Amino acid sequence: MAILEHTLGILLHPDKEWKAIRNERHSFLQVFISHVPFLALIPTIASYYGVTQVGWTVADGEPVRLTAASAMSLCAATYVALLAGVYVLGEFINWMAKTYGVSETEEVRHYEGTALAVYVSTPIFLAGILQVYPDLWVNAIATVIAGAYAVYLVYEGIPILMNISKEQAFMYATSVVTVGLVLMVIVRVGSVLVWGMGMGPVYVD
Repeated sequence: MAILEHTLGILLHPDKEWKAIRNERHSFLQVFISHVPFLALIPTIASYYGVTQVGWTVADGEPVRLTAASAMSLCAATYVALLAGVYVLGEFINWMAKTYGVSETEEVRHYEGTALAVYVSTPIFLAGILQVYPDLWVNAIATVIAGAYAVYLVYEGIPILMNISKEQAFMYATSVVTVGLVLMVIVRVGSVLVWGMGMGPVYVD
């Protein structure tokens, strides 16, 4: 499987790309490993550069930056969380598949569930490049736009990828979006807990 295959296509012509993804027969592990570890590097590396080299300002003060060691540990934790988040989302999609009428074999369902999780996460990973400029509003707007497109990809992709009716797909997609939002909240809460355990940011004096 080509590295990052379908990444551009899923953004430019999702209908065509979902059909191509469905017609492939790879393992869930192949589609995960060939995409997520690489895509997750985009926000990770961008964030590291942004918080150590560019910094952010509060009011009209001097730019605030993190030490290299602090940024490295936080970015590494974020990278692991991104990998885990996409993997868990794919497992939930696979777990819910039979409930919503997906009649494929377990192996095929597992591939389709993971592929869905991987490709709907793509716009969010790509938007992470803006972390090189760690401005709250710039990144918030980019995240909202990328998140909205990811939701669109879920609703557009499930009936094609899972080969089910639009009525079943709508309920299935709504469940997937709900799980995705819950996972985001869990990651946020986990970040606060990690900071409370002494892994919080260390600022450059």
